[in-house]
Amino acid sequence: MPQPRSSRPTQRDIAELAGVSITTVSHVVNGTRAVAEDTKAAVLRAIEATGYTGDAIARSLVTGGTRSIGMAISLVANPYFATLMQAIEREASAHGYTVLLADTHDTVDTERDTVRALRSRRVDGLLITPAPGDGPVIGELVSLDVPTVLIDRLTTRADVDQVGTENIQATSALTAHLATLGHRRIGMISGAPGLSTSEERVLGYRLGLGRSGLTWSSELVACGNSSHEGGSLALSTLLALPDPPTALVVGNDSMMVGVLHEARRRGLRIGRDLPVVVYDDVEWADLVDPPLTTMAQPIEEIGRQAVRLLLARINDPARKAETVRLAPTLRHRESCGCPPIHSHQ
Repeated sequence: MPQPRSSRPTQRDIAELAGVSITTVSHVVNGTRAVAEDTKAAVLRAIEATGYTGDAIARSLVTGGTRSIGMAISLVANPYFATLMQAIEREASAHGYTVLLADTHDTVDTERDTVRALRSRRVDGLLITPAPGDGPVIGELVSLDVPTVLIDRLTTRADVDQVGTENIQATSALTAHLATLGHRRIGMISGAPGLSTSEERVLGYRLGLGRSGLTWSSELVACGNSSHEGGSLALSTLLALPDPPTALVVGNDSMMVGVLHEARRRGLRIGRDLPVVVYDDVEWADLVDPPLTTMAQPIEEIGRQAVRLLLARINDPARKAETVRLAPTLRHRESCGCPPIHSHQ
């Protein structure tokens, strides 16, 4: 059997030792195509013989795992995702795992490519914040038995692990709070279409109206596309109505930034001229004037639960899929129009 050419063996060396093509070695190492068991065994023997097991990917072929987790997430979709990533990395590290991060740009095509790239690194499992319309991507992972946990944007699927925050009752509570302050035309700026979080928060808004004896009107809902610019445009749309809303529910912090900019441009005082509540809570929520009344997600706990669910799936592939919804917390400040005495309660 030929000896390796250098002290750092390559896939060419593996191919020569195993008597196969470099392409076949690549398929075995990256898991990109099924390879006959006897051929795969020959490649694995060559990997061990050359010491190529020093590479994390090759070592995973022998040990059965890389002790790494892939995380596919949109880095610009929501400010709180950065905090979520930190929580996930801390929990993963506590269990001896590293996290490989990849940006999906919140599009299906990029998410599909990102997921496949992470799989080629032979990660032990995947954490994903689903892009709008990515059902086929998740379906492929489930059909291939890839340990997967969906985060934040949950689906109605019962065959994949998921963890996120409760949206419907929480948004209902925000809406009802504005109603208790006497508002009868409460508007909403909703998130990007196709996201479960957007749909659930709109449903919660409608539920809150109904519980407060108020009538739903489609003209009072404007889509802010989960972005700063979208939030600004949505506020302009609502204020242009013949009978504009007297208070607003905003679907997330990104759109809230746009609302603040547009309100300032128009000379409107949040809390006085336009009471506002928002789903999500970021570091600056209590630093703006007035401080924002928010529904804060338990981000640290979401990260911990996501990692624990994934490790449970890795250790027991046959376990029943689990969906975890965590309760958010109302941060009652002053943007809703309440007097300062209620701040930070």
